[in-house]
Amino acid sequence: MHMQFCLSLLLISSSFAKIEYPQVRRDDSVVDSYYGVQIKDPYRWLENPDSEEVKKFVHSQNEVTRSYVDQPIRSEILKTLTTAYDYTRYKVPEKHGSSYYFYKNTGTQNQDVFYVQDSLTSEPRVFFDPNALSEDGTVSVYDFSFSDNGELVAYGLSHKGSDWVTIRVRNVSTGVDFPEVLEQVKFSNFEWTHDNQGFFYARFPPTSAKKGRTDGTETDKVSNQKIYYHRVSSDQTKDVLVAEFPEHPSWLLGHLTVTREGNYLLVFPSEGASGEILVYYANLVEPLKSGIRSKLTLIPVVSKFESQYEYVTNDESIVYFVTNKGAPNYRLVGVDLNNPEEKYWSTVVPENSNRVLQWAFPINQDKLVLGYLEDVKSKLELRFLGNGSFIQNFDEFSIGTINSYSGRRDHDEFFFNFVSFLTPGRVFRVDLSKGQVPYRAEVHTEVVAPGLDETKFVTNQVFFSSKDGTKVPMFIIHRKDYVPQKNSPTYIYAYGGFNINILPSFNPERVAFVQHFDGVYAIPNIRGGGEYGETWHQGGRLLNKQNSFDDFQAAAEYLISHNYTVPSKIVINGGSNGGFLIGACVNQRPELYAAGIAQVGVLDLLRYQKFTIGYAWCSEYGCSDDGNQTHFDNLYKLSPLHNVRFPQNENVQYPSVLLMTGDHDDRVVPLHSYKLAAELQYTIGRSSRQTNPLLLKVTTSVGHGSGKPTKVKIAEFADIFTFLVQALGFTFTP
Repeated sequence: MHMQFCLSLLLISSSFAKIEYPQVRRDDSVVDSYYGVQIKDPYRWLENPDSEEVKKFVHSQNEVTRSYVDQPIRSEILKTLTTAYDYTRYKVPEKHGSSYYFYKNTGTQNQDVFYVQDSLTSEPRVFFDPNALSEDGTVSVYDFSFSDNGELVAYGLSHKGSDWVTIRVRNVSTGVDFPEVLEQVKFSNFEWTHDNQGFFYARFPPTSAKKGRTDGTETDKVSNQKIYYHRVSSDQTKDVLVAEFPEHPSWLLGHLTVTREGNYLLVFPSEGASGEILVYYANLVEPLKSGIRSKLTLIPVVSKFESQYEYVTNDESIVYFVTNKGAPNYRLVGVDLNNPEEKYWSTVVPENSNRVLQWAFPINQDKLVLGYLEDVKSKLELRFLGNGSFIQNFDEFSIGTINSYSGRRDHDEFFFNFVSFLTPGRVFRVDLSKGQVPYRAEVHTEVVAPGLDETKFVTNQVFFSSKDGTKVPMFIIHRKDYVPQKNSPTYIYAYGGFNINILPSFNPERVAFVQHFDGVYAIPNIRGGGEYGETWHQGGRLLNKQNSFDDFQAAAEYLISHNYTVPSKIVINGGSNGGFLIGACVNQRPELYAAGIAQVGVLDLLRYQKFTIGYAWCSEYGCSDDGNQTHFDNLYKLSPLHNVRFPQNENVQYPSVLLMTGDHDDRVVPLHSYKLAAELQYTIGRSSRQTNPLLLKVTTSVGHGSGKPTKVKIAEFADIFTFLVQALGFTFTP
């Protein structure tokens, strides 16, 4: 199918004269050897964010990009997007102690505000407002973790989007914080002991190269995470080291759980970000009697990285997990900690061949709420915990997602939030206290976006064939009165990695694209995600990674062959692992797309593991230096940075490219985007053949995406939409 599109994307004339890119130093003397292959890395110097030369590079790149997108139409776009975001939204209530807590945003507040109310009908009051902590809205809440009695709460704060977190502890009734501040924390739960005296958490030792600086701009590799116990109202220096694995410095230990009655600490070490974990437990009964003062004895339950386990609840030593062990679509098992061999496990809820079990939680003492995914749409079941027997479905939903929920085993009610591409949010409450089956899900709070008329839009799900014949699902959003016109502005977004699902969700910018560009928005659920269980994940992982790109390219071909659009109207977008997707697809099929927008992308696939937490992705991608030449060969073939070259067809140029990153991104460090921008501009941008722009936008005081202020989100999409107007000639109608 490739050849039929080769002549479709001719040189697109821009309303701008050819861009003069900044002069960027190229050092061809930097050469790495991989298995006898010599590879130049001429922009190695861009890996040092502290150098003045790198700061000048960022400034000059931003100047070029700003001059390109700072056009009169941008103010109209910004105004339209601000209006689209300006609606009150809520998240599900959570009950702690006798009170209910929930997040609310009145519209364009930079951060959601945490509210408390004494009952579901009483007047809410502000419990914690992160917007008061910074003028620019760049301080965000990482997590709130309440003590078992609900009287204390540990909360984490992130600054400027960094993964680093500082933990404070607050007295709930007085609203006063205790004096201690816990630092060097990232990727960790805060798990309270049930005496309400303290909590477990994981932290890293100070990094050496920058003397422990953790502001989000450092690139140093972090390792040797350890688990500590913090007693409230004591200094962090007195925290007790309770668990470590010095022989495994790359293990991440922040996934912790204290079981429901408080007798066990469960520790789930992971070696990478693809989901395979181990399971250990420590008995807390005796340590709590005498006070936790030393390391705990960790006993292995699962000692091989091959599957995933998520704690659900327990009955004394019988612990229930959702796992994909022996079940690619997941099942619920019971494991006796006193006899944990797999042959003794009991299957409480077996694997469903048509549905993926995403999560489960206990409710009303003897029941389970189970969340499934069926053809990328949420399904909800209620079962008995003891034997897994079925009680009922909740069938109120069509195409959409249950994206959050709350409830505990000792509660007789639970909440969940349903969203879709056209539904901003509908929080449901299910009351189990009356014991009447079937139970009803009643609307507790509904989010309404003024100006959005859902009836004017439709979402369809289609299935297309990928290169190898695999059927891949895709959602397509457009106006209800839309008729395929063969030339519609079309935006394709995907991810395809780390077992992460891209589910129906409401994003104001998606509706804005469809409404104001008269466009089509498509979301293909490509392999590498978990939409069809672990089998789907494995299909786009490691040496199968090319399948993700093939799926994505087949999605574009489907939209063309079904008369939605043409290559000169296709915009592709992805972030993080999705940025890798965009970079690879632009390299592989430049004739198929008009523009590629890669946000916080993994783009240097030969060196990603050397920075911050990048080594955790080796289980997903493979590593160039792990001793496996097959992994190197695969990565070298796919790496966006190492595969920039002109299309063979002289009538085809590179699509317009916009690389976006944040200067405090300490997960996918911005050097990825810096190096690719420099390479694109040098190899492609200097040629008279290339008139399409190749731009880099670096946003200050933001990170990988978590905690990004609302005003920054709006501004970024204003830049993206203006870029599409300028580069592709799209018409924006306010």
